[in-house]
Amino acid sequence: MSWFESLVLGLVQGLTEFLPVSSSAHLRLTAAFSGWEDPGAAFTAITQIGTEAAVLIYFRKDIGRIVSAWFRSLFDKAMRQDHDARMGWLVIVGSIPIGVLGVTLKDQIEGPFRDLRVTATMLVVVGLVIGIADRLAARDENGGRHRAPKQRKTLENLRIRDGLIFGLCQACALVPGVSRSGATISGGLFMGYRREAAARYSFLLAVPAVLASGVFEVKDSVGGGEVAWGPTLFATGIAFASGYAVIAWFMKWISHKSFMPFVWYRVALGVVIIALVTAGVLSPHAAESAS
Repeated sequence: MSWFESLVLGLVQGLTEFLPVSSSAHLRLTAAFSGWEDPGAAFTAITQIGTEAAVLIYFRKDIGRIVSAWFRSLFDKAMRQDHDARMGWLVIVGSIPIGVLGVTLKDQIEGPFRDLRVTATMLVVVGLVIGIADRLAARDENGGRHRAPKQRKTLENLRIRDGLIFGLCQACALVPGVSRSGATISGGLFMGYRREAAARYSFLLAVPAVLASGVFEVKDSVGGGEVAWGPTLFATGIAFASGYAVIAWFMKWISHKSFMPFVWYRVALGVVIIALVTAGVLSPHAAESAS
């Protein structure tokens, strides 16, 4: 991997990680369209450490309160009713599905799931799911001629059942094209949560899963020669800087804007990819793209 490739891929990772468009799909597609080798699951997991570092800094006050309250709840039963302490437990509960499935499906994640036909299909299908969830949320928020606006849930209403459902939605993002934020936020919207609440929990829920995945890949890659460490670390730094800017923008934008631009983008991109693969312009397989 060249330094220029790492610069471009780091920007792509940072700009797309927190938007409901799938960063793993865009890394795979950027390489395919540019004629580069597939950066691979290890590169994706390691550069995501940079974007999660952006989450840690942006939400540092929230995370500090949650971690502190959670530790105190281990020794003080009264603290277990505290919202921040419960949030700590709910992040742990919500991280279980992706932890189990990430280990179980590791070979598929690094192999068959990276087929461009799978990626394109997921871009279209999940895009439509996000669109339906967005319309349901808008109907509740705006009401109608014969229907009053409906109050949607906040994170104060989050319980174990919902945390597990959020976690299952996040686990779907193991397949490129799904989108971690898109899956978890749309899952939250279907469960009746406000857009900001679903997005905030989505970002907090991603922290342990992504950091664990990145550390796991670093451990497996050290000494193996599978990762070009200089360019990969450079890309991770670029992903951190661009990712932080995207979080700041997205959290302001999501409170009063529709997801439909992302929906149309996902569907259009998926259709274009399917057409190019069908026409033989793009190879669906990473190994063939690199040859």
